[in-house]
Amino acid sequence: MGAKTLGPVRRRFSPWNDPDAKPLIEFKNVIKRFGDFTAVNDVSLKIYEREFFALLGPSGCGKTTLMRMVGGFDEPTSGDVLLDGKSIKGVPPYHRPVNMMFQSYALFPHMNVKENIGFGLKMDGLPKGEIDARVQEMLKLVKLEPFATRKPHQMSGGQRQRVALARSLAKRPRVLLLDEPLGALDKKLREETQFELMDLQMTLGMTFLIVTHDQEEAMTVADRIAVMDHGKLIQVAPPSEIYEQPNSKYVADFIGDINLFEGKVAACADNVIRMESPALGTVIEVEDDEHCTVGEDAWFAVRPEKMRISLDQPAQTGLNVVAGEVWDIGYLGDSSIYHVKLANGKTVRATIANTDRMVERPIGWEDKVWLTWPRDAGVVLTR
Repeated sequence: MGAKTLGPVRRRFSPWNDPDAKPLIEFKNVIKRFGDFTAVNDVSLKIYEREFFALLGPSGCGKTTLMRMVGGFDEPTSGDVLLDGKSIKGVPPYHRPVNMMFQSYALFPHMNVKENIGFGLKMDGLPKGEIDARVQEMLKLVKLEPFATRKPHQMSGGQRQRVALARSLAKRPRVLLLDEPLGALDKKLREETQFELMDLQMTLGMTFLIVTHDQEEAMTVADRIAVMDHGKLIQVAPPSEIYEQPNSKYVADFIGDINLFEGKVAACADNVIRMESPALGTVIEVEDDEHCTVGEDAWFAVRPEKMRISLDQPAQTGLNVVAGEVWDIGYLGDSSIYHVKLANGKTVRATIANTDRMVERPIGWEDKVWLTWPRDAGVVLTR
């Protein structure tokens, strides 16, 4: 299933589910070493035309190295990188239908906006009339027509980011590589620019490959996300699947906020798993088709917003129910997050949407509360 962030067109876009679809970019068992250090470790991955694909992970996980191999700035130690079914190993960057937008933007300070955007076209020897027409098209696309004659130092960070984007798009590459492109922007402008990038990518019908360590950014813009760690792909899936169905503790903990409870599988039948969790102090029952074995170690992962918090004791106790005391409250405006300390000292987080406008909270510090959750609220992880 495709990502749901861009309406009906994006929902129908899922070429990775079509066995006959041909990838635009393909990594085949790619390994990249720098001396004794393995930056990319046996990665195989397919990225499709018109896809907005995100490489996500902490610093040093190999995501930028993987992207640089598409751009031609690094070569695989072994394995192959294909573009449109053809190997691009050994092809210099300027002979690839790929362009890269760097985090620093790297604008020429002595050139105005028009000259910066048209620089690559001028180096390619295009006629002046064609350069002018293409630059004007890019200025309109990124909404910078009134700023065409300004120098970079006369513009805000967000405007400079748009100039760098327009320059990257001016040569009409098949693939645009984005290396932490919004890292220098403040939070509000970064969020606005994320949606502008999405709209731009859909308008152009181009393949975007973005590298980021910002989980929210990847979740917002991407059709699919590849979560990386220590040079390996841990999970590749649409954002909703990454968030709701993480395949490991690493992905569950890396993406968003989560409660993780260790236990042992007590029963596993008919897509229902029952876990005994001393850490949580209750029996957990989960609707999950995860393959498991009775007696094996497992972890129950549940998002704070899936937890229900109440001052009233539920009718049913002993199953998906725990009692505790409110230890901390974080008011975030649109929601409040409660840290509830259980009798065994374990802290559980529960988030409530602030749907009513109020000053006093119905649940306060040191209140005794009950936490409950439905059987389909979380997932069982065995690795």
